Amino acid sequence: METLRLYDFLPSGNGYKIRLLLSQMGIPFERIEVNILKGESRSSEFLSKNPNGKIPILEVEPGKYLAESNAILVYLSEYTEFLPYDRFLKAQVLQWLFFEQYSHEPYIATSRFWISILGKAEEYQAALEQKREQGYAALKVMENHLQSHLYFVGDRYTIADIALFAYTHVADEGGFDLSNFPAVQRWLELIKSQPGYIRITQELMPQEAEFC
Repeated sequence: METLRLYDFLPSGNGYKIRLLLSQMGIPFERIEVNILKGESRSSEFLSKNPNGKIPILEVEPGKYLAESNAILVYLSEYTEFLPYDRFLKAQVLQWLFFEQYSHEPYIATSRFWISILGKAEEYQAALEQKREQGYAALKVMENHLQSHLYFVGDRYTIADIALFAYTHVADEGGFDLSNFPAVQRWLELIKSQPGYIRITQELMPQEAEFC
């Protein structure tokens, strides 16, 4: 079996989703760093793999590439414990994946990128203020759900949790205060206790990933 190749930027939450799932599944993979700050995702070589010019990309076999982090999560988790077999529960997982990309990531992840990765909080101050209300609204949706559920779907750990965990657990790096979201905080600790957990900036060698 060919080793999976993940084209990734280590601080990226979207890339982290894939690293976390692969590690928890015990699947070895090769990680290829793509420094988006240096324009490496805009090179002709990279664009031949993903014309949208974004990471992560998973090379599932030589010359066969899959982009979009949540699509990659679904691809990897199909027929595993991380994605329910039940049609309704599976649709609920997809519901949260869409929520993450549309109502969560554009506000919480983008704020983190401007503040902690680019280091340009002052330059983006006005835009950050606009992101704040909608970011907190997304966190409130999560808080309300988690007040009566351990996880996001079917009271079991799924890729819905992985997708939402990626940027929520570093929301403070985007200026978001989670102190008023106790259910979210409890859930974050629960995710960190899962077997095979890795930190967002934790490097893994292919042979290490195999035994997580």
